[in-house]
Amino acid sequence: MKVIAIIPAFNEEKSIGLVLRDIPKDCVEKVIVVDNGSMDRTADVAKGMGGAVIHEARKGYGSACLAGIEHAKKLQPEVVVFLDADYSDHPEEIPHLLQKIAEGYDFVIGSRLLGKAEPGALLPQARWGNRLAVSLIRVFFGQRYTDLGPFRAIKWKKLLALNMQDRDFGWTVEMQVKAARAGLRIAEVPVSYRKRIGVSKVTGTISGTVRAGYKILFTIFRYL
Repeated sequence: MKVIAIIPAFNEEKSIGLVLRDIPKDCVEKVIVVDNGSMDRTADVAKGMGGAVIHEARKGYGSACLAGIEHAKKLQPEVVVFLDADYSDHPEEIPHLLQKIAEGYDFVIGSRLLGKAEPGALLPQARWGNRLAVSLIRVFFGQRYTDLGPFRAIKWKKLLALNMQDRDFGWTVEMQVKAARAGLRIAEVPVSYRKRIGVSKVTGTISGTVRAGYKILFTIFRYL
């Protein structure tokens, strides 16, 4: 499979090099790092580690992912892997997700709840928010998820067909809701999770947690 990885990044100079170092080169052909207006050396570090760096001035996790997808159209991959730039995910576990794609699944979530999370890596508000969101998705869309984790793989053509729109905190849940509505073959695999390097832009602050929680719920109800 022709696989590329898309990594949204905002002020992650201390971690992005570790993420790129650990991505298995034998199964990921190209890595696109989307610098989302960083004020540090994120872009320089990523370039030094061989990442293809593009810039997206519009702030927001979803904005960065959408910019990565637009750039990927030039490459025409078969599969896209998304993961975070903060080194909380374990890039070396990408083959676990790709194995499920090879088995015929269209969309694979790396579940932190099914895997092993380092103590303190998943904050209580993140666990609670995940539980509520996946419960609502199960009730309204009939799809059983355990996590809204950002570590995921999806077939390229299926991704384009989802017509992703969200530009911030609703990105992951939008993909999962649309995948369920589209009848994609969906799987979850256990993945490891560790404390991120630096402070989370979402669950690291009260305001970030509230904004993210509101947007996730809004996105779920939007697609009813």
